[in-house]
Amino acid sequence: MTQLALDAEALYRELLRGVRGLLPPDGRLAGVASGGAWLAQRLQQDLGLPGSAGTLSSAMHRDDFAQRGLAGTGSQTQLGFDVNGAHIVLLDDVLYTGRTIRAVLNELFDYGRPAGVKLAVLVDRGGRELPVQADFAAARVALPESQSLALARSDAGVFSFRVEGRA
Repeated sequence: MTQLALDAEALYRELLRGVRGLLPPDGRLAGVASGGAWLAQRLQQDLGLPGSAGTLSSAMHRDDFAQRGLAGTGSQTQLGFDVNGAHIVLLDDVLYTGRTIRAVLNELFDYGRPAGVKLAVLVDRGGRELPVQADFAAARVALPESQSLALARSDAGVFSFRVEGRA
């Protein structure tokens, strides 16, 4: 079995470049809890944007909510800006089936009607089950269904990836 090696910090720098191109001057950042929120927070600082990045939870709109419930969701939605009329760049660490993004968009619209939403991801691993596509992906990789890819963040804020087997 080949070991996948991804330099999360190098991909973050590529994501930073891509988000600069997607974000209008008055744009806002919002990240999917938890990896996407970490990315949004760091981008907010690195781009010198005022205020704080938003965090969106998919928990209440998941299509598997009956099985999962709120267990393990950890983070709740926090948006420190008015969604109505906003141009938002939505961030996630790994885009896979598209189901989390669908749930997060439903959550976002519970808070208002944005002027537009762009999606930027660190890694697009394919395997879509819904018609969701990133406007920007720092990398595209193929992983077997039996593996998952997760972003990790050290206490110092340094990103890395974990490749794990699925149960």
